Amino acid sequence: MKPGLPIHLSDEAATIALAGALARRLPARAVVWLHGDLGAGKSTLARAMLRALGVQGAIRSPTYTLVERYPIASGDALHLDLYRIGDAGELEFLGLDPDDGRLWLVEWPERGAGALPPADLHVRLEVAGSGRAASFDADTETGREWLEKLEEPERLLTQVPDSQGIR
Repeated sequence: MKPGLPIHLSDEAATIALAGALARRLPARAVVWLHGDLGAGKSTLARAMLRALGVQGAIRSPTYTLVERYPIASGDALHLDLYRIGDAGELEFLGLDPDDGRLWLVEWPERGAGALPPADLHVRLEVAGSGRAASFDADTETGREWLEKLEEPERLLTQVPDSQGIR
């Protein structure tokens, strides 16, 4: 997939398909910063990716807890939602180690700038008509290799799974 090139996600099922594609090509360790306004689909993408990585049971929103940790193959996934923090220094109280976890999914990462591990991959989501648009940028070699391995958007979005069970 080409960095910066937006793909159209026509509905929630398309977002879930994108999350599945990201999960299938997950590197050994990755930090993903999820960007977008309220309602852009960041939480939907994060939940669907966690589900695709085998998380069973409830996938809770970290809106109030700031971080939720889930066991996945070969480690843990951390899902952070930093919308409610006022200062990046507040992350210190969470006791997070940048080397923790195989996967970091960070919503509202700009609010934690300087206190987060650097992003391998930036996913930008925005409302586009009745659907969403997603674009990607990589900051590291890990992120660039991950993007290269993703299916092309046309193929990716023809593999739309059942959307049940991601909430």
